[in-house]
Amino acid sequence: MNSKSNCHIGLPYRIGTNLSTGNIETLQRNLEIISTDLKNTDINIGMTMNHPPTHISDLQTPCLLVDIDKVKRNCSRMTQRYKELGVELRPHMKTHKTIEGADLMTNGTRKKIVVSTLAEAEFFASHGYDDIIYGKPVSESQLSRCKKLHEKCTQFHLMFDNEETISALERNPLGNKAWSVFLEVDIGGNRTGVLWDSDRVVELARLATNAKNVDFLGIYTHNPMSYSLTSDKAVRNQAETDTKRILSVCDRIRQAGFQVVTVGLGDTPCCSVSDVTMAKLTEVHPGNYIFYDTQQYRIGSCEFDDIAVRVAARVISHRPETNQIVLDSGFVALSHDGTYCNLPDGVAVFQDHSELKLVNMSQEHGCVSVKSGKIDCTAYPLGSMLFIYPYHACATAANHPVYYVHSGDSVIGVWKPVKGW
Repeated sequence: MNSKSNCHIGLPYRIGTNLSTGNIETLQRNLEIISTDLKNTDINIGMTMNHPPTHISDLQTPCLLVDIDKVKRNCSRMTQRYKELGVELRPHMKTHKTIEGADLMTNGTRKKIVVSTLAEAEFFASHGYDDIIYGKPVSESQLSRCKKLHEKCTQFHLMFDNEETISALERNPLGNKAWSVFLEVDIGGNRTGVLWDSDRVVELARLATNAKNVDFLGIYTHNPMSYSLTSDKAVRNQAETDTKRILSVCDRIRQAGFQVVTVGLGDTPCCSVSDVTMAKLTEVHPGNYIFYDTQQYRIGSCEFDDIAVRVAARVISHRPETNQIVLDSGFVALSHDGTYCNLPDGVAVFQDHSELKLVNMSQEHGCVSVKSGKIDCTAYPLGSMLFIYPYHACATAANHPVYYVHSGDSVIGVWKPVKGW
């Protein structure tokens, strides 16, 4: 900021104080200086917009890097896979939460997406996106925001897994159309959703179908069980099991006399390997595939070269007495996700340095050692950059206010994700 700026200009002037002409002129000048500084500086990403870095080595760290060439390849592959299967791809936005990423995942249509927060729904709707599913059970306290989204979008869909939600929708009718809802079904994840083999599946479908001001579209499920697997064969078997379960739910609802227009299933592992039985679905909704990560690689969802995100960090301290070097990237840059898995090599995979292991993190510090023997601190000079492939790209990306998009070593742009709920 300009050195002449008075950052405390508001302090001498209390509300209600009579300002002299001289004081008013001084206040106006200071406000103009600050306004100019804010226009020239993006305080969220720590760089002047007039002179953005053009090379990865010039970036401030820690930061998230997005390889645009890999992202495009990942998106193109998934789009083609489900085009060939004859199944609609409804990508989930929760991994990246950006317009640029969404445009690639929807192939430019700006239609048919899933979001994980209402803030995401509002963000994408404001940029012309339509046919949006809010991907978790809605609560009555959220319905005022949902009404506005219904007004903004041609199609905006909610999810439910209990009777109370349908009652809430009936108590809060829309002006000129019905609430559009999906029944969330739990096919083994033990998260939200009504159990797939319970009698409540048909009862909830009946309730939604007969409810006033409600349009029951179908069923939706996400099964995180695939994330515990370690081979593409196992994932393919899981995809077959999940598909058969959700289709059996669909059959039971239809046999009871109720229409099911849409049957949606999906997680990135199952959708990346895809069993042929998935061709019987209406749509799938993976999300992580835009970036992938080391977790997906271990599962068998992707090749290591498909991972499109890294965290750039710098060495800030040498600690030979503790057999460590310290990075400027702690858990707020990398996330804690995966630390509970007790992976033999740790949650962080270092590019070109397979000998390194992340052994501890605090908020802004990452302590790194070698997998065996003594660390040679001179091999990692102070200020030098290291690149870390994240365990869970969704959790890591959520910690960053901006993503630096690159092709090769050249920074070609920035993506800014929507934040909040």
